[in-house]
Amino acid sequence: MADPFVEHRNLLFTVAYEMLGSAADAEDVVQESWLRWAEVDQAEVRDPRAYLVRVVTRQSLNRLRSLSRRREEYVGEWLPEPLLTSPDVAEDVELAENVSIAMLTVLETLGPAERAVFVLREVFDTPYDEIAEAVGKSPAAVRQIAHRAKEHVAARRPRMAVEQAEQAAAVERFLAAVQGGDMQALLEVLAPDVVMVADGGGIANAARRPIHGADKVAMFLGTAKRIDIEFTSVPISINGLPGARLDIPFDGSTTALSFVVEDGRISRIYAMRNPNKLQRLDEETALRR
Repeated sequence: MADPFVEHRNLLFTVAYEMLGSAADAEDVVQESWLRWAEVDQAEVRDPRAYLVRVVTRQSLNRLRSLSRRREEYVGEWLPEPLLTSPDVAEDVELAENVSIAMLTVLETLGPAERAVFVLREVFDTPYDEIAEAVGKSPAAVRQIAHRAKEHVAARRPRMAVEQAEQAAAVERFLAAVQGGDMQALLEVLAPDVVMVADGGGIANAARRPIHGADKVAMFLGTAKRIDIEFTSVPISINGLPGARLDIPFDGSTTALSFVVEDGRISRIYAMRNPNKLQRLDEETALRR
């Protein structure tokens, strides 16, 4: 008979990652949950899946609260840790949107309890009574929290393009323009009100504040080409959506880029440069080569 923990491990990791925005922290939570699972009388657990999700949720809430001060002291903008995903994830439009960098960034604006309730209800369709047990609140309170969180997220989430081909085409045009230093082509693929957010964590060079507007974003992105810095760009799937990886050989730095595409143009760019957040991406990229 298969161990329920092994059977549901991917689900447990995704729940933790959705709540924390960090693969490293999610892995720690899953490991802690396994230790707790190993200590219980598993024969007495009527619904292992619900039990395990409850344990992971509580562990994630504890960690999320402890991380809040660290994130308040973070240098510059904080972005989620990117994950390299396979094309089949992108084919599931709902899943791709829920694990996207754009969505995880919106979830960062929720409080810990609101985030847990939203993730369990909206992403995993967990019954209210199970969520109530997981977060230590009444079902009635959970319904109210879920309603508030859903409205909060709906007001802030970008309108994602549902056509993967459209997104991939926009990313391809973007990379060609950046690689070729073609400012006009870059301006044509960027939405007029595009916003670029970069995360260097005080370790890698990155803009400390979001950059607004096509002209400013294009000027910023064209810097490397203007000062003759060589770099390579590779299209990859990041968190279920078309993205890119930029590598600069002379300093060994890497940038993972995630995009939001609306009406064929890029409206959001998320640039992850903090090397501590790119270790998993490097490992997974190496394994796939």
